[in-house]
Amino acid sequence: MGKFNLKNKDDFDQIRKDAENFYKRINNIKCPYFKEKIAFNAKGLRHLKFKTDQQARPQIDQYPRLKLLPFVPQVLKNSHTLQGIWQTKRFEQQKTNGKWKKILKDVTFYEFIAVLDNIRLKIIIKNVAGGEKYFWSVIPYWKIDKKNGKRILHGSSMEENIN
Repeated sequence: MGKFNLKNKDDFDQIRKDAENFYKRINNIKCPYFKEKIAFNAKGLRHLKFKTDQQARPQIDQYPRLKLLPFVPQVLKNSHTLQGIWQTKRFEQQKTNGKWKKILKDVTFYEFIAVLDNIRLKIIIKNVAGGEKYFWSVIPYWKIDKKNGKRILHGSSMEENIN
């Protein structure tokens, strides 16, 4: 088992608490690729914990994302190259005339991939047209265990993970 696999509920509760405290202290990070600051607002932390407004991610999915969160600032501070970009139109919550409404907006997702301390991760930055760029997600690297077909999240030597 990799070090990003959930072992017990107490472990999850502590990681969640630590990640939330860490996230609140970040505020923003200057990214050399964009030559501007990336915001760390409530939307990014919420996305790590929820798939949609009404659907929480299972703890087994939240755990590795929250545990990888401390690596995100370091990756963004050192990112000079973008690995992917995806543009789409989505309905986004926006406050208009004092009311929250879902409005169709142009949305761009930027992808940065890095390997730090033998940990491979992908960071997603989101930009809704007319707004600031902000942290959206961190996604761990995993592979499928050939014996039981289950996903294994890794945080050890990449050489060991290839076999």
